[in-house]
Amino acid sequence: MRSDVEFLDVQIVDLTHDGQGVADLGERRVFVPGALPGERVRLTLRRRRRQYHEADLIEILEPSVERVEPPCKYFGRCGGCAVQHFSYEAQVTFKQTIVQEALSRIAGVEPEVWLEPILGPQWNYRRRARLGVRFVKGKDRVLVGFKERATRYVTDMASCRVLVKPLDKLPGELSDAIGETSLRQRLPQVEVSAGENVRAAVLRVLNDPTEDDLSIFRDLGRQQELDVYLQRAGPGTIRAIDPSGVGQLAYSLPDFDLTLHFSPTDFLQVNAEVNAALVTQTLRLLEVQKNDRVLDLYCGLGNFSLPLARHAGEVLGVEGESGLVARAAGNAHLNKIDNVSFIAGDLNQLEWSFMRGAWDLVVLDPPRSGAQAVVSQMAQIAPRRIAYVSCHPATLARDAKELIKSAGYQLIAVGIADMFPHTHHVESIALFEKSKGI
Repeated sequence: MRSDVEFLDVQIVDLTHDGQGVADLGERRVFVPGALPGERVRLTLRRRRRQYHEADLIEILEPSVERVEPPCKYFGRCGGCAVQHFSYEAQVTFKQTIVQEALSRIAGVEPEVWLEPILGPQWNYRRRARLGVRFVKGKDRVLVGFKERATRYVTDMASCRVLVKPLDKLPGELSDAIGETSLRQRLPQVEVSAGENVRAAVLRVLNDPTEDDLSIFRDLGRQQELDVYLQRAGPGTIRAIDPSGVGQLAYSLPDFDLTLHFSPTDFLQVNAEVNAALVTQTLRLLEVQKNDRVLDLYCGLGNFSLPLARHAGEVLGVEGESGLVARAAGNAHLNKIDNVSFIAGDLNQLEWSFMRGAWDLVVLDPPRSGAQAVVSQMAQIAPRRIAYVSCHPATLARDAKELIKSAGYQLIAVGIADMFPHTHHVESIALFEKSKGI
């Protein structure tokens, strides 16, 4: 060990949004991966920046009562999970606090009601994931997994406790199979997804596979009960190795008697149980009436649109990706729903004909960047209620400020939906209601 290394004993006072411990060091904050609030730790400064420092945790001198032993042997190296060492109850409180602080700091607002958090399984919940693939010459084998924390390397892992069964064992199986092929240095990524009865893996290949490669991938599919696809270039190049044998990926929303089909690389909420509960809660909060006209923006596969159509008079879903729009329309046909329609539209633009119509209710389910352009136009349609499903507390707070200050809404209720246990990702729902007399 270097003799010039300086060790500091500090108190951890907070957590960052991505699960790093925070200590105060004079005028600068110090970010300490692996440390928890309330702990006294020994650290060394790794990188000094103008406004903060980054540190390495050397020793926990006084552990937090909320510290638990991480059950996953890859935790600490794998970047997939950030807070496995935090008790699950403390994780939920942490995520609620992140949302509360963002609303207070950015929007200067507190909801009238905090909703009970929506919780589901803590393990084996993730039905879709993008895994990195890397051939490591020094180990003479292929690694498949999530990226290591704060690096570009792939974690050396044989399994993953957050992936749904039996996908949880797939990293190791993929590693062995890809390592036998001519593509072991020309296959950078695998996307895996699971429906209720069908599983799929899309292999991103930079070279055309040989016949021997195809035989190995077919064997992998049979052994793992997995439909295997190859992607040679863009999304339009995805092809099943055995097209006649693939099944249809699908999930259900039992509260609404719905089945939704999806494709192997489609976006969908990764936690099936939490998603189903979130959809149910959203419709309950909106208090949908049978004659309501409802606008569902960033509608994806119809995850909210189709349940809304079961209760409303008319629903319009708008989505930027044309493939998802086609799948949403197909899902409406599949479920024999004829009071919903879908259109493709770039919701970052400021002019849409549907924003000049009369809508009673609006659902927003935007990406991390939020719904700023949409929210800036909300005053002109003035729905009585807006349900905003967010995957980023800061953009939710920014958009909440606009809805309250400029569009005349009140923040009625907010709650989290723990879509990603043991990670720093925070999903939440906020209900806005038009202020009376405005």
